[in-house]
Amino acid sequence: MELYNALALLLTTAAAFAYLNQRFLRMPPAIGLMVLGLGASLALVGLAQLDYAPVLRLARVVERLDFSNLVVQVMLGFLLFAGSLHVDTRRLGALRGPVGLMATLGTLLSTGVVSGAMYVLLPWFGLPTPFIYCLVFGALISPTDPVAVLSILTKANIDKTLETKIVGESLFNDGVGLVLFVVTLEVATVGPQDFSVGRALALFAQEALGGLVLGTALGLGGAWLLRSINHYQTEVLITLGLVAGGTALASALHTSGPLAMVMAGLLVGHLSRTRDVLSDESQDYVDKFWELLDEVLNALLFVLMGLEALVLKISTHTLLAGLAAVAVVLAARAVAVAVPLRILRIGAAFPKNDGSFPVLVWGGLRGGLSVALALSLPTALPRELLVGLTYVVVVFSIVGQGLTIEPLVRRLGLSKDPAPTDH
Repeated sequence: MELYNALALLLTTAAAFAYLNQRFLRMPPAIGLMVLGLGASLALVGLAQLDYAPVLRLARVVERLDFSNLVVQVMLGFLLFAGSLHVDTRRLGALRGPVGLMATLGTLLSTGVVSGAMYVLLPWFGLPTPFIYCLVFGALISPTDPVAVLSILTKANIDKTLETKIVGESLFNDGVGLVLFVVTLEVATVGPQDFSVGRALALFAQEALGGLVLGTALGLGGAWLLRSINHYQTEVLITLGLVAGGTALASALHTSGPLAMVMAGLLVGHLSRTRDVLSDESQDYVDKFWELLDEVLNALLFVLMGLEALVLKISTHTLLAGLAAVAVVLAARAVAVAVPLRILRIGAAFPKNDGSFPVLVWGGLRGGLSVALALSLPTALPRELLVGLTYVVVVFSIVGQGLTIEPLVRRLGLSKDPAPTDH
C-alpha cells in the first residue's frame, strides 16, 4: 500500500503541476514542472523547519523513494525508447559520423575537462577531493539528457536537421556516459591499484557492445513480431513488453539497458516507417501511445527531481562549488562540441556559420540521468558533495539553459516555422 500511496502522490502532484504550468506559466513542460517542484520543495523545507508533522511525513516518503533505481532501471528505458522511436532515422543516418563522434569522443573529452577542472577548483571552496572522485563526477555529469532536450527543443521549434543532431547525440551519449560512469565507479570502488586496462576494456565491451547487440536483436525481433500481425492493441502491447522485458534482460546480462533501448527504438521506428511493418492505423496508435507515455513519464521525472530537493542536504560551500561547476560543465561542453567538429572539418553536415555550434553547446542540457547516477553512489565515496554539485548543475541546466534556448534559436534564425499555439 505504501508503494501505491507514493505513486498516487507523484501522479496527483504531476497532474496538478502540469495544469498550473499549462494554465498560468506556459513554460516548456520539463522546465515548468521542475520549477513548480523546486518551489514546492522550498516551501515544504520551510515548513519542515517548523516541525510541521504532515511535511515531515512527506519528506520521509520522498526519502524512501529509490530515485536512482526508479530512473535508471525503470523510467530511462521507456523514455529512451519513446524518444528514439520518433527520431528521423534517414536524417540521423546522414549525420551518423558527426553524431557518433560527439557522443563518444565528446563525452570522453567532457569527462576529462570536468574532472581536471574540479580537482583544481574544489580545494578553493574548502572541499579538496581525490582525483578519482572528480573523475566519477565528470562521468556522471557529461551525458546530456535527451528527455529534457526533446521537451525543450520541441517548444523552440528548431530546424529539424539541427534537432536531429542534438537529439541523436543525446540519445547515444547517455549510453556512452553510463558505460563511462560504470568504469570510473569501479575504479573508485576497488582502487586504481587493483584496476587494469584489460578490466576496463572488458567492462566497456560488456556494457556498450553488449547493449548495442541486445538492442539490435530486440529491435529486429520486435519488428518481425509486429509485421506478422495486424491488431493495434496487440502491437502496442508488444512494444511495451519489448521495453519492459528488454530492460530487465539487459540488467540480468549486465549490459547497457539505455543503449539497448535506443537501438531497439531506432530499429522499430525505422522499419515501421520504411518496410510497412505496421499498418497506418497501427502506426498511429503506436505513435500516440508512446507520445502519451513519454509525456506522463516526463512529468513524473521532473516532479521527482523537484521534490528531491526536499531531502537533499546542500551546504553553502557545496552550493558555491556547484555554481563554479556550472561554468566548468559549460566550458567542457564547448570543448566536447568544438573538437569533434574540427576533426570533421565542419563539412556538409555542419556547415560554417550555420549557428549550430552555440545551440549544440547551450542545448546540451543535463537532467534526470545525472541526478539518478549521483544518488546511486555508495556512501564510501563523498556522496553528499557529488550529489549537491550535480543537483546545482542540473537545476541551472534545466531552468537557466532551458528557458533561454528558445530565444537563442530564434535570435540565430534557426526556428523555421512559427511555434505552435497552445489552446
